[in-house]
Amino acid sequence: MHIDKLTRIDLNLLVILQVLLEEKSVTRAATRLNVSQSALSKSLSRLRLHLQDPLFTRTAHGLKPTTHALNLQQKLPKLLQGLYQLTQAPSFDPLNSDRHFSISMLESAYATLLPSFIGPLLQQASRIHLDILGWKEGSMQDLQKGKVEFGITGIDYDDKQQLKIDNLPDELAYKILFCDHQTCLVNEHHPALQHVENNTWDIQGYLACNHLQVSCEGNKFWAIDFALEKHNKQRNIISTLPDFYGGASVCAHSDLIFTLPTSFVPHAQKLYPLKQIPLPFQLHEMAYVLLWHKGNTDEPGHQWVRNMICDSVDNAFKNNNSDIY
Repeated sequence: MHIDKLTRIDLNLLVILQVLLEEKSVTRAATRLNVSQSALSKSLSRLRLHLQDPLFTRTAHGLKPTTHALNLQQKLPKLLQGLYQLTQAPSFDPLNSDRHFSISMLESAYATLLPSFIGPLLQQASRIHLDILGWKEGSMQDLQKGKVEFGITGIDYDDKQQLKIDNLPDELAYKILFCDHQTCLVNEHHPALQHVENNTWDIQGYLACNHLQVSCEGNKFWAIDFALEKHNKQRNIISTLPDFYGGASVCAHSDLIFTLPTSFVPHAQKLYPLKQIPLPFQLHEMAYVLLWHKGNTDEPGHQWVRNMICDSVDNAFKNNNSDIY
């Protein structure tokens, strides 16, 4: 594109050309554009000079477009419509939009969060396309680079109950969707159940058991492991899995303890006869957060999808809290 040459062209001339092509009369075109015939004739002369074509010949019935003008007539409406759209304030029409949006989600949030917003969102914007991706090691960078529009992941709280966002890139904004805490699942014959019943379930008993762990972003250790490490303690992790449903399966068929966010428990228990027992020591909460690039904060389409996700999750937790937990 020779963009420097565009600066020599008055784009208003394209509007004049379109009206001349529609009216095929200098008189009618001048009236429609609210200019004098003399001024319009001068504009037509400039058009002929820029486009190096006579564009029209005069006949008894008005102006007759040249072959080149007829070719331009096929392209001008779409071009002018595009220019018009460029001058409009940004907007988003969910009923008619066919835009694509991508969301990288932490695997533990799939079962809990996705059902709460996917229905309402697609009901109001049935033509949009949603690509749901797994949250992985490079997902934060993908958000920074604009490769995905949204991310849903977990962030821990610190000792002062402040969200640990120090490592969150400056380019990203966030909103807390809901807070969660860790709990434990065991099979229905696990020895720990007797300790819970006898009120003897404590950290020593917890650490004496074998454990399974779901890795996240390639990390084997969670906040719980770093918290225990501060006290020179650690879990005996026997099995590491890539997803929570796999973790639930292994838990159901072994004596391994599965420590996981409370919100996933009902989904695991729908598949396997697992028992929930408390984590026998205090651990800070974590939050599921929605992430997006700050540059998209005021973009109407992103804003609409973001509000739909946040409002739908909020309504689901308010109206059906027992099912989520």
